[in-house]
Amino acid sequence: MGAFGGGLGASGEVCGAVAGGLAALGLKYGRGRVDEKEDPRMWTEAREFMKRFREEIGRGSIYCRDIVGVDWTDPEATKKFYRSERLMDCIRMSGETSRLLGEFLQK
Repeated sequence: MGAFGGGLGASGEVCGAVAGGLAALGLKYGRGRVDEKEDPRMWTEAREFMKRFREEIGRGSIYCRDIVGVDWTDPEATKKFYRSERLMDCIRMSGETSRLLGEFLQK
C-alpha cells in the first residue's frame, strides 16, 4: 500500500488515503463474484466520501500536490517535505480519513 503515498506513486495525483478509502468502499459494495451485480450505493457513497474528504480534510481538493504542496518529482522538495511539519500534517489527515471511512463502512 506504500505506493499510494505521494498521490499514488509519488505523482501528486489523488491522495492515497482517498484512493484507499475508495478501495475499501469497493470491497464493501462491489461484486463478490463475476456473476453478481455491484450495489448501486457504491457510487453514491464514493461520491459522498470524496466530497466530505474535500470539504473536511483535503482543504478543498483530493489531489496530494494541492493538499500538501509538494512537487513529488523534485527530489529536493521531497526531502524537504519529509523533514518538515507537513509530514505530520499528512499523517494526521490520513488518520482523519480513516475516521471518515469508518463512518461510511458502518452504514
